Amino acid sequence: MGSVRVAIDIGGTFTDVCALDEVSGKMQVAKTPTTPDPIDGFMTGLTAVGVNLSDIALLSHGTTVATNALITRRLPRVAMICTRGFRDVIEIRRANKEDLWDAYKDVARPYIPRRDRLAVSERIDAAGVVVTKLDQAEALELARILRRRQVAAVAVCFMNAFMNGENERAMRDILLSELPGVPVSISSEVLPEIFEHERFSTTVVNAVLSPVAGAYVERLSERLRAGGYASDLLLLHSGGGVMTPSSVRDFAGRIAGSGIAAGAIASRHIAGLCGFANSIGLDMGGTSCDVSLAYEGQSRVTKDWGIEFGYPIRFPSIEVLTIGAGGGSLARIEDGALKNGPQSAGAHPGPACYGGGNTVPTNTDANIVLGRLGTGLAGGSIKLDAKLAEQAVRVGVAEQLGVSVPQAADAIIRVANANMADAVRLISISRGYDPRDFALVAFGGAGALHGAALARELSIPVVIIPTNPGITSALGCLLVDLQHDFAESYLRPAEATDPADLQRRFATLEATAAERLLHEGVAMADMVMQRSVDMMYQGQWRSLSVPVPPQITTMEALVTSFHEQHEREYNFRRDDAPVSLFRLNLKATGVVPKAALATSEPGGAMPQPASRRSVYFDNATPHDTPVYWRSELPAGAVIEGPAIIDQLDATSVLPPGASMTVDRFGNLVMRVGS
Repeated sequence: MGSVRVAIDIGGTFTDVCALDEVSGKMQVAKTPTTPDPIDGFMTGLTAVGVNLSDIALLSHGTTVATNALITRRLPRVAMICTRGFRDVIEIRRANKEDLWDAYKDVARPYIPRRDRLAVSERIDAAGVVVTKLDQAEALELARILRRRQVAAVAVCFMNAFMNGENERAMRDILLSELPGVPVSISSEVLPEIFEHERFSTTVVNAVLSPVAGAYVERLSERLRAGGYASDLLLLHSGGGVMTPSSVRDFAGRIAGSGIAAGAIASRHIAGLCGFANSIGLDMGGTSCDVSLAYEGQSRVTKDWGIEFGYPIRFPSIEVLTIGAGGGSLARIEDGALKNGPQSAGAHPGPACYGGGNTVPTNTDANIVLGRLGTGLAGGSIKLDAKLAEQAVRVGVAEQLGVSVPQAADAIIRVANANMADAVRLISISRGYDPRDFALVAFGGAGALHGAALARELSIPVVIIPTNPGITSALGCLLVDLQHDFAESYLRPAEATDPADLQRRFATLEATAAERLLHEGVAMADMVMQRSVDMMYQGQWRSLSVPVPPQITTMEALVTSFHEQHEREYNFRRDDAPVSLFRLNLKATGVVPKAALATSEPGGAMPQPASRRSVYFDNATPHDTPVYWRSELPAGAVIEGPAIIDQLDATSVLPPGASMTVDRFGNLVMRVGS
């Protein structure tokens, strides 16, 4: 067994690799192009950091394979078996539309067409009592039909199965007998919750991804074993944990949000290293910006998400808001107003300064005009044309608004920052959190350029820029544990709930969770169980999750916690209103040992600036600004703004009136002032 931990995060454009030596704490990073077969890019990334598979102790992987399969609809033929009379639940949905006023825009078609949605006679009532047992003859006939159709997977979705999965399990046994090797997902195990559309939709997503994710994981695992990797491949899932390949085959839908979780995990961890339990993550790349929030060291988790409108995926997911604001976002004048994004120049042709033929100004072009971004990227290997950037800003914005080119560039950046500030407000203020109580972790290729201005816009006092902003998401894959989520419907008033009954039910969930973690090689001492219960005011259907202690002796404490959380979330509470329980939740974590990041003791001489250039910060006169090379800054170094800090994968902007300190982990901690 080696001593190197490796994380690989595969995105649509680049594959980010992060290799951490457990002994020295030193980190090596690489960024390579994503290939048509992601596994080829995966192996190329390992070569780029010079790590042999036999030297790897742990390999974590974030992937967009499942996400892309749903977006592109490149899915195998999958069938659905449901209770007779309910085959169209996933097509009727909630009868809502993404754009209420567009009568001609249709919702995307279901992942399983109607001809492959078959019905069988069975029925469970709302109390979980078997009214009609599964018709065995019909079930066998359906299995024979699906065998002839050569389906790759099957989703079994029966009415009220969340209360009693007996008929679903019987149907699964028949399918597994008649269709050997075909994965079967049943809703009572995938998502045992009320609301049939959400339960059916999640089970269908799980089923259609089972062959895709299963085949990918199997091929990748074989390549790794052949190369000498002896441990389990760990795959990041939407809830912020990792899964083993065996779990992916059963719950493939959980990695549908694999790619978006890594950055949120990394930003939370980095903020914790800097002493901030409350943090907002700002992951700004070339096309989009992902915003996340952590409060008291815990990321916000949601179950209201999906890849396409109308088809919810109710697995727990770290809450991340994505907007079209990146380095390549296009700025233009529409109806006399300046707009920025969500359209993007993409990688090809890219911003105007790339010289690829685009003439519309982008955020990257505006930052070059303002002097905040230099004319060389990746250590000078990519050259940017300042004249093309200036021409694009002049023709696209300045001449149409009748302002100077620097004023136009400043306006482009201000609009981009306003769009990102709105996203931050949505995930913080609208949830009852005050941004002034948080630190902003700015990363991605463009996050460090905009972090200080965005923090001032929102009165956030501190900005943290990680050591390697461009590969921070890959680092997040190294910081996660094995994690599984379990749930059980529990519909009853709080006043009629017996604490002893709650205790017994949680104990049953914990026994199931422990069995799964033991199967994955986790010792009992490394297991952490976190309980919560979803509660709501009677008559409502939207609920809030309330933490539950290891021992439940009274319901009053849970009800009080619900009132307090409801007040923070919605700014009101009704202490006199009756409260109901909706669902029991358990997050089971198998703690994976983590190598510590390398640290440096403060000291060392402050280097001289590598260069100086004229930079606009306030739409007035340019400042003669020093430019430092980040790798030369020692721990403990203090820089007063204005300053620019360059490195291979990002550029950090320190405006006038702000100061910056290099901490012992190499993070830049910026106090932005007013």
